[in-house]
Amino acid sequence: MTLITAWNRFRRFVSPLVHKFLSFVTMRRLLTRVLHRVLLNESFSPVMVPEAEIHSHGRRKLVVGLGNPGMEGTRHSVGMAVLGALAARLDVADRWRGDKQVSGEVIVSEIQHTHVVLLRPRLLMNINGVSVAKAAGKYGVRPEDILLVHDELDKPLGKINIKLGGSARGHNGVRSCVDCLQTDVMQRLRVGIGRPTGKMSVERHVLGRFSSEERKVLDSVLVQSVDLLLSQLSQQESKPDSPSSPSSPAGGRGAAQKRTEG
Repeated sequence: MTLITAWNRFRRFVSPLVHKFLSFVTMRRLLTRVLHRVLLNESFSPVMVPEAEIHSHGRRKLVVGLGNPGMEGTRHSVGMAVLGALAARLDVADRWRGDKQVSGEVIVSEIQHTHVVLLRPRLLMNINGVSVAKAAGKYGVRPEDILLVHDELDKPLGKINIKLGGSARGHNGVRSCVDCLQTDVMQRLRVGIGRPTGKMSVERHVLGRFSSEERKVLDSVLVQSVDLLLSQLSQQESKPDSPSSPSSPAGGRGAAQKRTEG
């Protein structure tokens, strides 16, 4: 009886805490979604608009380095580092320009007759999707032609892979993009940063900078990431979409499990 009584007391003590925590998480996500709509200046509808700044008959692609502005050297903003390396490889690193319409910095380039827009959002990670959605609308890029580059806790530093669609898996930047574009079909280059060791919190880990030893590995990771991005961007355009193609609306994850390991 003593054990049962203790358990009941413990449950009564913990249950309200769990309920408050879940309520907090739910409320934070709701507030983030409201903020998305306010910044997009749309009434809970996709922001894809017909106008495009690039006039061509070819397919347009958008590559986004997710991260926090002003924190480019941190693990959480490794996507921005990859994008910087890509711009350097394309010899366009001096062409970054601020674009208030998309709340970010952009470069418009071309890779094997494919128009490519590089984007570094100038919004916090949790609302990066606003910048991505605005850029997709302005430049006429379809969601399936967007490639998000972001950090991945569940992969060790030195590991990268391409994931086609699927859930955000806890990544707030990706979740923001899914919410603002109202679909989860975007390709993602996931760059491993590993989980924290010891008693270090996840937040402190992702917002921290790479150690000197990690930077040695990071140099190789940036090269491999750019190689993989160029491979993806250089692929021939696919045939017209079939009913099972990744152009389906939110929730359509037919291609979500297909991965290319790097």
